[in-house]
Amino acid sequence: MYRQGDVLVVAIDRDELPAGLVPAPRDRRRRMVLAYGEATGHAHVASGDGVALLCPPDEPARMFLVIDGHGRLTHDEHGTVPLPAGAYRVIRQREYVPGSVRPVAD
Repeated sequence: MYRQGDVLVVAIDRDELPAGLVPAPRDRRRRMVLAYGEATGHAHVASGDGVALLCPPDEPARMFLVIDGHGRLTHDEHGTVPLPAGAYRVIRQREYVPGSVRPVAD
């Protein structure tokens, strides 16, 4: 399990990946963005050799990483997190505020 700010990356077996995944949309700079920080506008970005950010076609916010080489997770305000080869589920951390649950502002 790897954490960077409000993003949690959890290792899963490759056979746990949902069927029919497609490449997740990239941002205007062609980066694989896992989450944007609401407070700063900075992004949590996956990169590296053999890294794919995938999602179900009808759920672009439900993301998975598949890394066949060496990956990393970067952010302007956090240290780089190295990610070894494998499959991962991407989870956006949430917080409780009276009356609701919302994504953590990073």
